Amino acid sequence: MSINSFKKVAGVIIPDSKIATQATELLLEHGTEFIYNHSLRVFLFSSLNAHRENLVYDAELLYVASVFHDLGLVSPYSSPDLRFEVDGANAARDFLKSHDVSKEKIQLVWDTIALHTTIGIAEHKENEVALMYSGVGLDVMGEGYENLKVEHREEIVKAFPRNDFKKKIIPTFFSGFEHKTETTFGNIKADVCAFMIPNFKRKNFCECILHSPWSE
Repeated sequence: MSINSFKKVAGVIIPDSKIATQATELLLEHGTEFIYNHSLRVFLFSSLNAHRENLVYDAELLYVASVFHDLGLVSPYSSPDLRFEVDGANAARDFLKSHDVSKEKIQLVWDTIALHTTIGIAEHKENEVALMYSGVGLDVMGEGYENLKVEHREEIVKAFPRNDFKKKIIPTFFSGFEHKTETTFGNIKADVCAFMIPNFKRKNFCECILHSPWSE
């Protein structure tokens, strides 16, 4: 894998602690160059949002969460029956446990990853959760693009290229849960299945209510 490594990008210091370094090594071992670049951009965008809004956050935990947030899409972390966000969160939890990180910090990272696609909730959680949600939203959908300084955007994209991101990210998402499309029920990744699978039949919440086993 051909990747770029930097100590500082757009004024943001990239953590290089033992935990951060080993997390990056796992991403490089099991992820792809595409996911690596996306994950690093997410960390940088999240951090810039924090600086702009004067929010206090744990840079190391935010970095680990960013590194693991899409690892649930790939082997060996992708399970047969859980949402990919939960797979990534569980992988990060196991990783942090091996480093004797406190339960509170582990739970914070777990929530940050598990909720990173959960619109309407993540942005109201702890700073790390809300920040990574914002970083993902900026990189994937351009949310908050207008708040990003041109020089920061150009420096980040030069360091960690997008490489046809718009065209590749949907198939990348789908590859991680095409074997368990039922896990997209009730979340935005059902849109990915509908985009990738002709005549995809979404599970419907109202039908679940009307066809429940209750007699009345």
